[in-house]
Amino acid sequence: MTATALVIVVLLVAVVGLGIVVLRARSPRTLTTPEERAVHATLHTASLAARPLRRGLDSTSAAEAAPHLQLLTSADALVLADAAGELLSWHGPHDDLAPRFSAAAVAAAESGRRELIAHPAPDVRALVVQPLVVDDVGVVGVMGVVTRVEPGPGMLGAITEVARYACSQIELAELDASRARLDRAEVRALRAQISPHFIYNALNTVASFVRTDPDRARELILEFADFTRYSFRSAGEYTVLSDELRNIDRYLTLERARFGSALEVRLQVSPEVLGVVLPFLALQPLVENAVRHGLAGQASGTVTIVAADEGADCVISVEDDGVGMDPDLLRSGSLDAIAEDAGGPSTREAAHVGLANVDDRLRAAFGDDYGLVVETAPGAGTKVSMRVPKFRPGIRA
Repeated sequence: MTATALVIVVLLVAVVGLGIVVLRARSPRTLTTPEERAVHATLHTASLAARPLRRGLDSTSAAEAAPHLQLLTSADALVLADAAGELLSWHGPHDDLAPRFSAAAVAAAESGRRELIAHPAPDVRALVVQPLVVDDVGVVGVMGVVTRVEPGPGMLGAITEVARYACSQIELAELDASRARLDRAEVRALRAQISPHFIYNALNTVASFVRTDPDRARELILEFADFTRYSFRSAGEYTVLSDELRNIDRYLTLERARFGSALEVRLQVSPEVLGVVLPFLALQPLVENAVRHGLAGQASGTVTIVAADEGADCVISVEDDGVGMDPDLLRSGSLDAIAEDAGGPSTREAAHVGLANVDDRLRAAFGDDYGLVVETAPGAGTKVSMRVPKFRPGIRA
C-alpha cells in the first residue's frame, strides 16, 4: 500500500468514526426502564380521562372518559352512571349486565359504599360497583367494573384510587361551575348597585333638556339607551377593552351633559391593547368613583383614563384630581371602606359603587397579582389602577 493510499484509508476511518459519534449524539435519549414507561403511560391515560370529567359528569363526558378509566382499572368493561344510578356509558362487553349494574348502582349511591356482585354471568368473575363520593357534596356518580379475573385486594385498591381520581376531577368541574355562578351573581350585584345612581341622574339630565334643547335631549336618550343595553347584556362575563371604553364614553357623555364644563375628561389609550379581555363592567365603577370624587366639594374636576401597553400586560388607570382619601384605609386593605371615605353619610352610598367587587373579580380571573391598586392622599386626588394580562388561556370575551 502506497503512502497516499494509507493516508486515504486513515481519513476514511476517521470520517466514519466521526459520523458514528455525531449520529449517537443526535439520536434521542431512549426511555429507560419498563417501569418508567409504565408510569408515563399511566399518567398520560389519567390526563386523557381528566379532560372530559373536568366538564362534569354527563353522558358525553362519561363516554369520553370511560375508555381511559377502563385502562386504569384493567377492567374488561367500565360503566358510569349518575348519582341516581341512571346509566351514562358502558364501554366494553357484557352490557347484558346493565339491569344488575343499575340496581347495584342505586344501592351504592344510597349507602355510599362499594357493592360487589360475584359471578353475575358464566364468564364474569365479578361486577364491582363503586360510588363516586365528593367531600361536602355526597355521591356524584357511580363507576362499575366488569372483570373476568378474581378481584383481589390489589385490583380493588386500584378501583378505589381511580374512583377517587375521577371524583377529584368532577369536584374541580363543580368548583368551576360554582365560580362561574358566583361571577354572574357578582355582575348582577354590580349592575344593581350602579344602576340606581346613574339612572336617576341620567334621567334628570335628559329631562332638563326636553324643553330647552329637544335635539340634545334625543341624543342623550340614545346614549342612555346604548349604555343600558350594554350594561344589562346577557352575553358572557368578559368583554374587550374597546367595548368597555365605548360604554364609558356613553357614561361620560351623560355626565358631561349634567356637569357641563365642570367635568374635564382626558383619555390616553394605546391601540395595541384595545383587544385585551377583562371582566365585564370592570372600568365603570372606577370611572364613576373618579367622577364623584373629582367633583366632590369642588367647582370642577378632571378625570384621566390611561390604558398602556406594558409587555405581556395592559395597565389601565383611572385618576381624578379630587379630594383624595386617607391612606390608612389603603393599609387596612378594605376597598369597601376606601369607597366610603368620600365624605359624610349623605355621600357614602353614592361613592360606594363596587371597587371591592371589581378587585375580587380581577383576582378570581387572573390571580392575586392582578387586583386593584389605589394611590391616594387627602387633597391629592385618587388613582386606581389595574393590570390585565394580554392573553390568559380559558378567558375570552
